[in-house]
Amino acid sequence: MTVRYATIRNAYAKKGLSVRGGFALAPGEMPDGVAALVLLGNIGDGMWSAFAAERRNEPDPLDAWTKRVVEPIAYDLGAHAVYPSDRPCRPFQQWAQRAEAVYPSPLGILMHPDWGLWHAYRAALLFDREIDCLPARDTRPSPCESCIAKPCLTACPVSAFDGARYDVAACGQHLLAGDRPHCADLGCRARDACPVAAGMRYPDAQIRFHMAAFVRSRESERQSIGTVKGS
Repeated sequence: MTVRYATIRNAYAKKGLSVRGGFALAPGEMPDGVAALVLLGNIGDGMWSAFAAERRNEPDPLDAWTKRVVEPIAYDLGAHAVYPSDRPCRPFQQWAQRAEAVYPSPLGILMHPDWGLWHAYRAALLFDREIDCLPARDTRPSPCESCIAKPCLTACPVSAFDGARYDVAACGQHLLAGDRPHCADLGCRARDACPVAAGMRYPDAQIRFHMAAFVRSRESERQSIGTVKGS
């Protein structure tokens, strides 16, 4: 029996997650008889209030919340859920570009014509059956193609982006030093500089949450390097 795309969309919309398109798979393309894949994620401020209301004091609270929301519905739909945090890593960016009109931006974040850089993918549902009324992929081009000024490449205070790579070390050092501008509080200056879908920007609390997680990861990495050097 098939599952309707609208049924998936409506079930997760109540939980603050958006269905981000999907696609059918050829026989044998994935193991275990996977016939279709549907992506779940967040758009703009749509997820934040739901997460904030149910957040718990636990490691990786957003990942944990996502699994608590996704798993019961996935079970009812007869799907198996996988996540970006899974190891080995799943090809979420490739899946996303196959499912909807998203393209790599000069910052590396996927650009969407409507949501700009203010969206993310949180899970994928793997089905062993077809999805009824699965929409065709949107074929609109990337807004980056027509952007001449590319303010995203000049807004970073430490020039961490050059359009080809992201200098994670320079970005992390700036954040850990607490130098101005205080990107940990304000958000990534490069991401904010993009004019596409500026009205979809995450709420300030969500910005600070994601930046704090990044700072913790850089601090943990720095401490690990220090331990190795001192051992």
